[in-house]
Amino acid sequence: MQGRAKHAALKLLAYCRAEAWAGYDPYDALNSRLFSAFPLLNRRLPRILLTQGLKRSPINLRHFLGVPKTQNPKGLALLLAAFLKFSEGDLPERSDLIEFMIDRLQALRSCGTSYWCWGYSFPWQTRKEVVPAGTSNLVCTVFVANSLLDAYDQFQDSRCLAMATSAAEYILNELYWTDGGAIHSFSYPLPSVRVQVHNANLLAAALLCRVGKITADRKFIVPALRATRCSVAKQKEDGSWDYGEAATQHWIDNFHTGFNLGALNAIGRYTQSAEFADSVSRGFEFYRANFFREDGAPRYFHNRTYPIDIHCVAQSLITLTEFRDLAPSAHPLANKVLNWALNNMWDERGFFYYRVLRLMTIRTSYMRWSQAWMLLALATLVHEGKSSSSRCVSGNLREMVSALPRVKGND
Repeated sequence: MQGRAKHAALKLLAYCRAEAWAGYDPYDALNSRLFSAFPLLNRRLPRILLTQGLKRSPINLRHFLGVPKTQNPKGLALLLAAFLKFSEGDLPERSDLIEFMIDRLQALRSCGTSYWCWGYSFPWQTRKEVVPAGTSNLVCTVFVANSLLDAYDQFQDSRCLAMATSAAEYILNELYWTDGGAIHSFSYPLPSVRVQVHNANLLAAALLCRVGKITADRKFIVPALRATRCSVAKQKEDGSWDYGEAATQHWIDNFHTGFNLGALNAIGRYTQSAEFADSVSRGFEFYRANFFREDGAPRYFHNRTYPIDIHCVAQSLITLTEFRDLAPSAHPLANKVLNWALNNMWDERGFFYYRVLRLMTIRTSYMRWSQAWMLLALATLVHEGKSSSSRCVSGNLREMVSALPRVKGND
């Protein structure tokens, strides 16, 4: 599997480089010049219709609608994280690519705030308002900050630590909220939105714990553990989570479940606690048992297959690799997922398709959603067995359960 993954990774990297690390996005419709040419269209309903229409269309119409390709901070962060997994032998220009990505992330920070934080390269319509391009949000900021900390771990670059620490300050000071002490959570997608979204909660908590460990500052860890416990308390008996707690958020999907599991595992590592190990174990068992067809095709939702989305492919490869110590079947299942994706979603020009539907395939290339995620997933596979440190990404949770202290209820 590693040989096939490496070949695809290097070809995909060449494709991304040829595109100058820029591309379209499933949600970039509001970058269309239509809205400046025809101001009457710039209203809530047309914005929603165009976004959903372009996202679902089997033909990519963005060029004709004046939607430009852009560099997205989250996509660049995923690319940076992938470059850091390669060796100089695999990627001779590795150091230059890493430095370039750090510089671009510095340049693309959100404006109008003293914090280092990041948002998407397109405006997007929520239920009530338009979020301008570049407006900072939790998920984008977390992924950028973690990639900078990955660079800091390897090179001890003080710039990267300073930016990541500022990002953690932004999340703590601007996005953390509590409802009389009963609920502890982080706002997403906007500071004004106070609903528990579990992957956002856990991703933010994991970043705060990581920064807290590096800086030895407990102010980051206490609220992180409180928010984590609130989301863990919402885990279902079967090990699953709804996406969120709002009435419109009761679905269970592949990649957000993967985010939850990876974040919980990281929280345990950074705090040296096995408090959440049982939650991770139950969650991974649900993930492994419910999100894959027999042939390795990853389901988007736990109870139906289609659409088969490349983002789910990428997260499946990452999650199965990270937690392969929990189940003997995880590694061969990752092999199946990769083989299925290369046979059904890989274009020999060097990129991955967006989605396989029941009756058709959407072959649009998306830089952030598809290519950056798959490059990170492939880099993870290529280097999974090259060093003991890569094998210890997840740790052996069975050993953690017995060896580490439980700190439940102790902030």
